[in-house]
Amino acid sequence: MEKYIVEGMTCASCQARVEKAVSKVDGVQSCAVSLLTNSMGVEGNADPNAVIKAVENAGYSAKLQSETNIEKADTASVSAEEEALQDHETPKLKKRLWYSLGFLVVLMYITMGHGMLGLPLPSFLNHNHIGLGLTQMFLTLIVMVINKKFFISGFKSFMHGSPNMDTLVALGSSVSFVWSVYESAAMILVFITIGKMLEAKSKGKTTDALKSLMKLAPKKATIIRDGIETIINIDEVKLDDIFVVKPGESIPVDGVIVSGDSSINESALTGESVPVDKSVNDTVSAGTLNISGYLQAKATHVGTDTTLSKIIQMVSDAAATKAPIAKIADQISAVFVPTVIVISIIVMIGWLLAGASFVYALERAISVLVISCPCALGLATPVAIMVGNGLGFQHGILFKTSEALEEMGKMNIIALDKTGTITTGQPTVKDIYPIGDINENELLQITYSVEQKSEHPFAKAIVEKAQQENIQVLPTAQFKNVVGSGIEATLNNHLIQAGSMSYIRTIAEIPSDIQAKADEYANNGKTPLFFAQDGKLIGMISAADTIKEDSYNAITKLKQLGMQVVMLTGDNERTANAIAKVAGVDRVVAGVKPDGKEAVISELQKQGKVAMVGDGINDAPALTKADIGIAIGAGTDVAIDSADIVLSNSTLTDVVRAVRLSRATLRNVKENLFWAFFYNLICIP
Repeated sequence: MEKYIVEGMTCASCQARVEKAVSKVDGVQSCAVSLLTNSMGVEGNADPNAVIKAVENAGYSAKLQSETNIEKADTASVSAEEEALQDHETPKLKKRLWYSLGFLVVLMYITMGHGMLGLPLPSFLNHNHIGLGLTQMFLTLIVMVINKKFFISGFKSFMHGSPNMDTLVALGSSVSFVWSVYESAAMILVFITIGKMLEAKSKGKTTDALKSLMKLAPKKATIIRDGIETIINIDEVKLDDIFVVKPGESIPVDGVIVSGDSSINESALTGESVPVDKSVNDTVSAGTLNISGYLQAKATHVGTDTTLSKIIQMVSDAAATKAPIAKIADQISAVFVPTVIVISIIVMIGWLLAGASFVYALERAISVLVISCPCALGLATPVAIMVGNGLGFQHGILFKTSEALEEMGKMNIIALDKTGTITTGQPTVKDIYPIGDINENELLQITYSVEQKSEHPFAKAIVEKAQQENIQVLPTAQFKNVVGSGIEATLNNHLIQAGSMSYIRTIAEIPSDIQAKADEYANNGKTPLFFAQDGKLIGMISAADTIKEDSYNAITKLKQLGMQVVMLTGDNERTANAIAKVAGVDRVVAGVKPDGKEAVISELQKQGKVAMVGDGINDAPALTKADIGIAIGAGTDVAIDSADIVLSNSTLTDVVRAVRLSRATLRNVKENLFWAFFYNLICIP
């Protein structure tokens, strides 16, 4: 998506005009303009110059965000997105308002104070009707010049066949001035300026979450080159540079700690306020805060590739997209202003036909022009969507598009990958069952010595258990992986073999009572591993992937929200059912391969709207196929890229939050639209 900054838009009609003009450009697949952030996202292969030309022909100006680079006094640059979100309008409007009010007060003193209340005037104006008239006219002209932007924008858009809110204001003020109703001509401009200023302040507050996120991006980094600490600009940091972070400093780029340990405050990225302890080989992310220790780390992701930059990009892209419900308001806003102008003319003609004086009919026509408010319609959706995105970010929930935020609350089926989503994805040892003359510690020492060279998750579980028990490792030789079955190695001149029941059964006899014990483990969601020495069974160890602490409560709440919860896993049916029983899901689909998950999602979509939650490469097809794909933040880049929503905290509780936030946001949008319609439907008649 190519992103642009659009200048000159004042209301929803302007937004609709720009979208319509750009959508006609060759190569543009879709176009979404945000009145809230003054930004435009364009998908397709259109020439940027042609897009900018189309915006200019529509009566506005545009430039690529990538070309915006404003230098601050300290030489650190401001990102294009940050610059686009800065509130430049409020200070200008405030200045216009104070100047306008000054002249309006004098004008009102003459017209109302003197004319109605008999308040004194300077002697040269007393009973000087021509002088009074000219003074009022000049005071009004000054107010109109101060607020000339209304007239430039209004008549310019009118000439381009796309009248906007400024057109209504300009027409109302101009007609009043021509008819010598000077106080009305000036008053209209001042009141609308007050409304514009309040609107600008509201827009500024709405984008605070995104602006605060951008401010987290460090501008400088301290790196070690030739043994010397050197401070450089953040964009000069390269992959594999060793950077230094002192207590109280922000992490400049993503990296891996090579020296030191500390507590890191990651709340900026995850929403969790509890600091995380970090030491050598642990990863750190740009924008997080080093609380205590002195750290040296190797840069692994720099520039736009850091976690923080990707989050900023996601949130910014979401702001540049349009929720489906916004299209309803846009369609109405596009015809709203022309309709109001026609109604205004009809009102004037109607009163004239009814026998009213021309002044009376004109006043009613002007009232119709200035009472209407298309901006309320235009901002009803984007304001709520931006607030929803901001609240989501604060809780570690990243909606890639506004559509994802709107649609999430409409899902009625949630498909959950098991490993890494419902469970931790890190198996632990549950049972140690020695057979024959050896005890538990001896069995653990033998298995530890053999399994330490294996990369299998269950092997890592055994190694971790042995290290916790301070078991000493013994030297092994001739280590070999038996693909799909197990491993073998020589220990003290004895051949040790480890693996599944089917593999060990080809090597050693497995008594019926041991088989029964293994079945008991399997029925409880544990995986039994068998070990043989010189062709004789010496023991069994069970391991299991543990359920995350919050999984059961999260699944229960999802069901309370009216959703069917389905668990997908490649595990065998017995293990899957055991996990499902503890987790509390409604349905289990076991033994599913990666392409099978996608097929399951297709079947579920016949029953309703489906959201898929996953974390691995094998989940990517299903995440893409689902109506809404949700990636666990600790998962793979492929899964995150395939998803519509990213949960940076890697917790199912955030799926519940995402559903509630989506529903609350959509409810707020509908309330906003109701009041916007209600105001216009009541006030215009």
